[in-house]
Amino acid sequence: MDRIVDQLIELLHTKGTRQYGGEGVSQCEHALQTASLAVREDAPVALLAAALLHDVGHLLHQAGEQPALRGIDDQHEEMGAEYLLPAFGPAVAEPVRLHVPAKRYLCATDPGYFARLSPGSVRSLALQGGPFTPGEAAEFRALPFAADAIRVRQWDEVAKVPGLETPTLEQYRATLLAALRT
Repeated sequence: MDRIVDQLIELLHTKGTRQYGGEGVSQCEHALQTASLAVREDAPVALLAAALLHDVGHLLHQAGEQPALRGIDDQHEEMGAEYLLPAFGPAVAEPVRLHVPAKRYLCATDPGYFARLSPGSVRSLALQGGPFTPGEAAEFRALPFAADAIRVRQWDEVAKVPGLETPTLEQYRATLLAALRT
């Protein structure tokens, strides 16, 4: 199972150089910034791994670069979670799967959240179904790992700062290994 950590780091090193959805950072820079915010909040190992890997589905799909700019929802959250689940289990995979619904939840329940979305997040929100209805929001909140997904989503939204220094991918290798299912 350790091999998946090597594969993920390689994937982030190679395909992670792509621009992140019209933002001023690459996929890898975004992942590292998200993980850095999780470290700053002393997140547990599994949640830190989820923060680093939350957008891995963008690097796995075959929809080409920046599908949202072409009006395509790549459903990266599902693809990423399915890829991660066998090796990392639900504590990592479920916050990854739920980070898009968490955006929809926050837009429905936090009056100021939508105003903080980047233009790329606003564009993808429309493709992902828009803010939840009150009933959908209540259903989401009752899900296991919903609270973790909300934390990932909040870090995700601010992890788009061009030129921000972060730890390297290699510095997260031990975290990823510790998050593996044993």
